[in-house]
Amino acid sequence: MDLPLAHLRTLSAVARHASFSRAAGELGVTQPAVSMQVRQLEETLGQPLLERVGKRAFPTRAGEILLAHAARAFHELEAGVELVQQLRGVVAGRVRLGTSASISIYLLPPFLRRFRSRFPATELVVVTGNAPEIARSVVANELDVGIVSLPVRERELHVTPFFDDELVAIAPPQPRGRRRRVMTAPDLAREPLILYEAGGTVRRVIDGWFRRAGAVPVRPMELGNTEAIKKLVEAGLGMSVTSLFSVKAEVRARLLTVMRLDPSLVRKIGIVRRRDKPVTPALAEFHAGLEQLRVSLAR
Repeated sequence: MDLPLAHLRTLSAVARHASFSRAAGELGVTQPAVSMQVRQLEETLGQPLLERVGKRAFPTRAGEILLAHAARAFHELEAGVELVQQLRGVVAGRVRLGTSASISIYLLPPFLRRFRSRFPATELVVVTGNAPEIARSVVANELDVGIVSLPVRERELHVTPFFDDELVAIAPPQPRGRRRRVMTAPDLAREPLILYEAGGTVRRVIDGWFRRAGAVPVRPMELGNTEAIKKLVEAGLGMSVTSLFSVKAEVRARLLTVMRLDPSLVRKIGIVRRRDKPVTPALAEFHAGLEQLRVSLAR
């Protein structure tokens, strides 16, 4: 039975997005072309592969089975192509990275630029999300590597320490004579606060810090975006707690003031990958580059 790879990739894209139109946008084809390829697969196999619910589409049991085997086939094919490229002395292939939005914005761009410059034949895919989502995606082999807040509980993952992320209090610029160097939890809880939205990893770390000191912030404003939080603090609407690495540019420009926390608050960041995942040449070079970045950040 001949199942075209292009049709299987189309089915995978539809299932991933739960949408024919979004799959068409990712693949650079028309929506009718996506529908036709899925229909041809269903006719060949004699089974419905997708269940249409309104404008969304979800894999049937037959679709789930086919996609699980197709994912393994795609992986083996990609590994074979990478090994053939290696015979030519070329590092090629795809590396799928998952991390938080703040790490992807403030820590990784120089590293990713250097990696692409050294290995132009590689394809980099960067996905942002919270730590549990990224960890689950690495376990499911939907991502090759994750950079996430620790701890992670999945036994299938190998964890390498990467970075100690110091959290600090930030405020609008203050006159030199009135500038505070340190903020305790009770002092900070009395200020108008702009914090990350409840439920996120960083917010849980911050809430734990307040709780250990017996302090409770009074109705903080909540936002899910670091840049938005910084802008509101710059505008004088309150103070916040965020990663030191995310505000270095604003501190240099004297748009924000940083105060250390007492007691200090450090979030452990780690690199996670499946223990049993084969390391392709592209992934090996990517891990080597992350190790160089780890050493640089430690300095």
